[in-house]
Amino acid sequence: MGQDGKPSSAGAVAGVDALSQDLLAHALAGVDDPRDRKSCRLASRAFARAEAASRRSARPLRREALPRVLRAFPSLTSLDLSACAGLDDASLAAALSSTTGGTAELGLGVRRVSLARASGVGWRGLEAMVAVCPRLEAVDLSHCVAAGDREMAALASAAGLRELVMDKCLGVTDVGLAKVAVGCPGLERLSVKWCREISDIGIELLAKKCPNLRSVDISYLKVSNESLRSLSTLEKLEDIALVGCMFIDDDGLRMLCAGNSLQSIDVSRCHHVTSQGLASLIDSQRFIQKINAGDSLHEIESCFLSKLSTIGETLTVLRLDGLEIFASNLQAIGDSCKNLAEIGLSKCNGVTDDGIASLVVNCGYLRTIDVTCCHLLTNYALAAIAENCRMVECLRLESCPFINEKGLERIATHCSHLKEIDLTDCRINDEAMQHLASCSELETLKLGLCSSISDKGLVYISSNCGKLVELDLYRCSAITDEGLAAIAQGCKKIRRLNLCYCTQITDAGLKHLSTLEELTNLEMRCLVRITGIGITSVAIGCASLIELDLKRCYSVDDAGLWALSRYSQNLRQLTISYCQVTGLGLCHLLGSLRSLQDLKMVHLSWVSIEGFEMSLRAACGRLKKLKLLGGLRSVLSPELLQTLQACGCRVRWVDKPLVYKG
Repeated sequence: MGQDGKPSSAGAVAGVDALSQDLLAHALAGVDDPRDRKSCRLASRAFARAEAASRRSARPLRREALPRVLRAFPSLTSLDLSACAGLDDASLAAALSSTTGGTAELGLGVRRVSLARASGVGWRGLEAMVAVCPRLEAVDLSHCVAAGDREMAALASAAGLRELVMDKCLGVTDVGLAKVAVGCPGLERLSVKWCREISDIGIELLAKKCPNLRSVDISYLKVSNESLRSLSTLEKLEDIALVGCMFIDDDGLRMLCAGNSLQSIDVSRCHHVTSQGLASLIDSQRFIQKINAGDSLHEIESCFLSKLSTIGETLTVLRLDGLEIFASNLQAIGDSCKNLAEIGLSKCNGVTDDGIASLVVNCGYLRTIDVTCCHLLTNYALAAIAENCRMVECLRLESCPFINEKGLERIATHCSHLKEIDLTDCRINDEAMQHLASCSELETLKLGLCSSISDKGLVYISSNCGKLVELDLYRCSAITDEGLAAIAQGCKKIRRLNLCYCTQITDAGLKHLSTLEELTNLEMRCLVRITGIGITSVAIGCASLIELDLKRCYSVDDAGLWALSRYSQNLRQLTISYCQVTGLGLCHLLGSLRSLQDLKMVHLSWVSIEGFEMSLRAACGRLKKLKLLGGLRSVLSPELLQTLQACGCRVRWVDKPLVYKG
C-alpha cells in the first residue's frame, strides 16, 4: 500500500505477474488498439510473455525484423510479409532457418502467408518457406509480376494448401498451374486474375485434379467457354469471377447450369454475355446470392428480370453498374428481390427518382446503395431511401448534382446506422454537414469538389462523428487551418485524410493534424503554403504514417525530408514531385526510410544527376515502384538500372525534359 492508503503501482504489477498466462492472454484479446497492447507489454513482463505465447498474427515492415518476430512469437499462424521492405530469397530463407534451427519446429504453426507485391521473393525463398511451414494452408502471391512456373513448382510441395492467390503473376503458364493442381489437390480457393498465359488447357487440368474447389477467379484470362465446361464439373463450386473474359458468352454460362451449388457469379465487363445467358443460369442455380453484371449486358431484358423471382429469397447483392435501367426495371427488381442488401447502379443511364422509389419500397434490408453518377436523382430519391431503408450503412452519391441539404436531412434523421457516404462533386453546403453530424456511426465521409463546404461544416462533423476514419476534402478550397483544428479535436480516429488542393492550409493547420496519432494516409498535393516546419510537425506527431503525398508542395525543402527521415520510419509510399529538395536531403531520406517501397519524384529540379544516383543506390534493395523523369534514363548508370530491375523494382519513366537548376 502507498502512504495515502491506495494500492501502489508496484503492487498492481505484482498482482498482474501472479496471474496465469491463459488469463493474461484472454485479457489481451479484448485490447484492440495496438498502442494499448504495447502499453500493457511495457507495464508488465507477464503481459509481454502472455502476448508472445498467444499472438497469432504478425506483419513485420522490415526484413531485418523478421527473424526477431519469428523468434518472439512462436505461436504465429498468420504471417503478412507484403509490406516487408527489401525481402528477397536470401533474407526469407535466412530468417526461417535461424528461427527454426534447421528443424522447422517453430514454423509448424504458420498456416497463412501473404507475399503480395514481394517481388524479390522467388522459387528459392518459396522452397524454404514450404519446407519449414508444413501446415501451410493459404498463400498470397498477388502482384508478384516476376513469379512464374518455377515458383509454382516450389509451392506445389505444400500438399495441404487450401487457398492460393496469384493475381498478376505474369510468368505463370499452364505448366505452372498444372504443377500446383497436381501437388495441391485439396485446393478450395484459387485466384489467377490477370495471369494471361493460362489457357483452357490449364483450367481443364485444374478442374480434374482439384475437385474441392469452391471459389475460382479467372478474370481477364484469354479463356473460352471450354474453361466453363471444365469448371462445371466441380460439384462444390460456389463462387466464380469472370471479369473481363472477352471470349465467354451465353453458351458458356449455360454450361455452368450443370451444378446447383453456385452462390456468386461476376460477369462484369464480359461484353458477349446477355440477359438470356444470365437467365438460363439463374433458372438452374436456385441458391445464387450475388450477381455482378456491371458493364456487360447491352440491355436488361424481361427474361432476366422474370427469372430473378426464382432466387428472390437468396439474392442479396445485385450490381448492374453502367447499364441502361428504367423505372420499370427497378420496380421489377424490387418486387422480386426483397432481401437485397446491396444494389449497384453506378453510372446507369435512366435511373430516376421514381425508379429508386419503386425499388426501395420493397427492399427494406438494403445496407449499400451505389448511385454514383446517376445525374437525374433529386432529394425525392433520398427521401424514399430514408423512409424505406432505415438500416442503410453505405450511400454512394458521387456526382448527383440535384441533391442538397434537404435530402440529406431526411437521410440523417432516419438512417442512424449510416457509416459511409460519398458526396463527391455534389452541390452541398455547411447546412448539409450540420444534418450529417447527427450520424454518430459515420466512419467514411467523402466531400471532394464540394467547394461550398467551409470550416463551419467541419466543426459540425467534429462535434459528433468521433468514429470517423476517412475524410476526403479534395479541392474543398474554403477549408482553412481552423477547420483542421476542429477535426483534430473531435475526430481522433482518422486514418485517411485527403487535403489535396486545399490551398488555404498552412503549417499551423499541420500542427493541429500532428495530434492524430492513428493517421496512416495523408494527401497534401499542391498545398503551396506549407513548408518543412509543417512537415516536421506531422512527422513527429503522426508516427503511424504509411503514405504521404507532397506533390507540388513547392515550399517543402530538405528540412521536411530530414524530419521524415528521423520520425516516419513506417513510411512506405511517398510522393515528393516538384518539391524544393536537394540531392543531400534526398539521399539522407532514402537511406533512412527502411520501409519505403513506392517513390514518386518527378521534377526535382534542385537534385543533380549525382544526387539521384546516390539516393537510388541508398534505397536500391527496398524500392518496388519508382516514378522518374524519362530524361534520367540515359544519364543514370546502367549498373544502377540493372540493380533496380534485379531487385524487382518497376520504374515508370515520365516523358518530360530533365531540368536542373543547381
